[in-house]
Amino acid sequence: MSSEVAARRDSKKLVRSPSGLRMVPEHRAFGSPFGLEEPQWVPDKECPRCMQCDTKFDFLTRKHHCRRCGKCFCDKCCSQKVPLRRMCFVDPVRQCAQCALVSHKEAEFYDRQLKVLLSGATFLVTFGNSEKSETMVCRLSSNQRYLLLDGDSRREVEIAHVSTVQMLTEGFPPGGGNGRATGMSLHYRTPGAEGVMQLKLTAGEDANGSRRQATAWLAAMHKAAKLLYESRDQ
Repeated sequence: MSSEVAARRDSKKLVRSPSGLRMVPEHRAFGSPFGLEEPQWVPDKECPRCMQCDTKFDFLTRKHHCRRCGKCFCDKCCSQKVPLRRMCFVDPVRQCAQCALVSHKEAEFYDRQLKVLLSGATFLVTFGNSEKSETMVCRLSSNQRYLLLDGDSRREVEIAHVSTVQMLTEGFPPGGGNGRATGMSLHYRTPGAEGVMQLKLTAGEDANGSRRQATAWLAAMHKAAKLLYESRDQ
């Protein structure tokens, strides 16, 4: 990929919406697959009362719209200002209590797991039904749109085209619970190709810390997949 094309994919612009300032991709087609569109606000005339506590709006009790769900609330029910990175807001925005809770949980992904995905980790990668594996560094691209795999060869998978993500585990700890993560299987589609492609990532066994890094990367990718499926359902 040329540097000119890469710069075009990553370029951003500042826009103002009724909800606040947003830093969005210059070209919509290059937006993050984890992003959410701004909701349509419930029209003022359709909400004479708070949609949470049923308080009647009047001169003293003003109505406010949640920037995440678009519903109408009184100040008491919609007083929190919380970062909403999935909609690219520059500053924290007003959200109802329920939406604020969800946004707080998502903040952990952007503050922690996303950094792990961008840093990458080393895996044994198997494509399709091949019996051969290749040692590759897997990482998320800076614009969050591609899974980049670098080794003797170089591949990239568009995150939006990933259909399923399955964690591979082994063993079960005493007393029950989940087994140890050893890898991940991904199914995805490639534009112009028929059928579904598959790749498998397997964490290597060594003592230099890369195993721990790979396990952290797998957990972060699993969280990213959940956000990806949620954004598709919006």
